[in-house]
Amino acid sequence: MNSRQRRGVILLLLSVLCALGAFAGVLSVISDVKSKVGPEGTAYRLTRDVAPYTPLGAAQFEKIQMPERWLSPNAVTDLSDIRGKIAVTTLKEGSLLQSDMIVDQPALKQDEQELAIMIDAATGVAGKITPGSTVNVYATFKGERGGSADQSKLIVANARVIDVGDLTSLEPDRDDRGRRTVEAVPITFALKTVDAQRITYAESFADEVRLALVAPGAASDVAPSDRTYELAKDK
Repeated sequence: MNSRQRRGVILLLLSVLCALGAFAGVLSVISDVKSKVGPEGTAYRLTRDVAPYTPLGAAQFEKIQMPERWLSPNAVTDLSDIRGKIAVTTLKEGSLLQSDMIVDQPALKQDEQELAIMIDAATGVAGKITPGSTVNVYATFKGERGGSADQSKLIVANARVIDVGDLTSLEPDRDDRGRRTVEAVPITFALKTVDAQRITYAESFADEVRLALVAPGAASDVAPSDRTYELAKDK
């Protein structure tokens, strides 16, 4: 083996040693990163915005893997935890789901019953009333014969909404073909017996029933004298 060949062999060996050294360095860096990051865990990320009080389902989330050390203690790691839950506030797309973002879906209390009525979407709901909302229920009545005035009445204060159905087109009655088709939404309330009777009466005999949304966490306290309104008595 001549000197040129020896130099070639030496350079080849040096190249192999450098490659091995670089590979060992990469392995060392990877091992160091793994030791700092730790094992990965499961989390769930929102795929779209979710409105407050909206029932939660698997289609609203995507499963991701991330280092457990970066997960907060209240991160949801099992999607079965959302069963029977609703959003307590607006959930933004891309956010990681946490247990303090959700609450149990409202259920009936011992002295309550469910009652569903159709509410005009344009005048009574407008997309802002959701399960868990609190509303005041108003009804307007035509004055009876004999000159009595038209009245607006607060039928039920602080009614609790437990479900909002899909928008439905209602055709006018056969005897009232001059009216336009109305888009209505079925609203289900949790009510005590007397309040259920009041709303049923209003739906049957009132000219119009409207819902007024009460601010979250607040209760509407209306004096009995203020539950009936007549234009002629307005000062």
